[in-house]
Amino acid sequence: MSDRQFVLRSRRVVTPDGTRPASVVVEDGRITAVTGHAAPPGPGVPVEDLGDDVLLPGLVDTHVHVNDPGRTEWEGFATATRAAAAGGVTTLVDMPLNSVPPTTTVEHLRVKRDTARPAVHVDVGFWGGAVPDNRADLRPLHDAGVLGFKAFLSPSGVDEFPPLDAAALEAVAAEVAAFDGLLIVHAEDPERLDGAPGPDGPRYAGFLASRPRDAENAAVERLVDVARRHGTRVHVLHLSSADALGTLAAARAAGVRITAETCPHFLTLAAEEVPDGATEFKCCPPIREAANRDALWAGLAAGTVQCVVSDHSPCTADLKVPDFGRAWGGIASLQLGLPAVWTEARRRGHTLDDVARWMATAPAALAGLAAKGAVEPGRDADFAVLAPDETFTVDPAALYHRNPVTAYAGRTLSGVVRSTWLRGRRIHHRGALTEPTGRLLERA
Repeated sequence: MSDRQFVLRSRRVVTPDGTRPASVVVEDGRITAVTGHAAPPGPGVPVEDLGDDVLLPGLVDTHVHVNDPGRTEWEGFATATRAAAAGGVTTLVDMPLNSVPPTTTVEHLRVKRDTARPAVHVDVGFWGGAVPDNRADLRPLHDAGVLGFKAFLSPSGVDEFPPLDAAALEAVAAEVAAFDGLLIVHAEDPERLDGAPGPDGPRYAGFLASRPRDAENAAVERLVDVARRHGTRVHVLHLSSADALGTLAAARAAGVRITAETCPHFLTLAAEEVPDGATEFKCCPPIREAANRDALWAGLAAGTVQCVVSDHSPCTADLKVPDFGRAWGGIASLQLGLPAVWTEARRRGHTLDDVARWMATAPAALAGLAAKGAVEPGRDADFAVLAPDETFTVDPAALYHRNPVTAYAGRTLSGVVRSTWLRGRRIHHRGALTEPTGRLLERA
């Protein structure tokens, strides 16, 4: 349906005020009203009744490694955004590394945008990168529309994106604070990583020991201190260690501008279940024990962690050798985040209202995307239509990202994405995708 004005009706529409029967009026790609379920449309206005399927806001995934250009054999804008659309994700934000060149200058951002523009099935924004030698590039990147700046405190895994040492972190934090930008950080302390045992071949226990919780905990404490002293807005990426929740909660209570995200794999998988040699489960920071997973859920429920995003970091199958020391680290999950999180969330008594807040509303707010993330008047008409009680078994070959590798292979998940709508156009329906119609987003 591509009419200038139309109505989507469902017995279960997830709105900021809760889930209720409603009719959603769309005009020129925007939501203009959310009315009663039986409210009559205007004369000649078409209505599509979704029945009991749930109408959610389109998900906003602010942590995606597209790797394009430069490592397109790992992924690419066409394949990543195709997977996003199939998974109910209508907006993603591309990370500045694993592509060549990395998004560390305005010229590199231009290369990235030129590559993405003709290929994207969903709307795409961009993070800039903060590396030791590009402090002078941060303000120009901000002015060019990046949504914030990613930095590493420990090695990133690629030579073209080095980490910030203590002095460089201070300089970057001060610079970003000067224009009230956002600094998003991979938080693992390099000294504690260096002091840990090395990964032990195929044993997952050895890999877990090589990325200890105290490396995350110490890095989060450092970020809290930096954010407090400089007044910088700081966001902790892919929080894995639940031990850091207390530090984050206390900092926020004291007025420090710091937020955090976690990922579907930290909420649904557990170290005790990872087979030796199964490097499709390798990521940094790592999947930790079931008790840690439980504590992360508590942190979400308390609001200490605000966002759930994929950290989709794919690679070619040959890089997932059965040795945790040598395999590439990253979980491919862009298409599966919604059903993976919903499967575990409903088991723990959470609702789709919670899931929409974690996976759409909060990420949109983090990135400053005011038109995204909620079913309410004035927002873009971005929707995911979900059959929440239907189940499916994950077949890697049926996924839309480029390489058929995922830690969710063979798992039975609840929640089938029936269709996905972007700015009032249905871009995915029961496995069929339209031609790319996504737009490139800039900081408002």
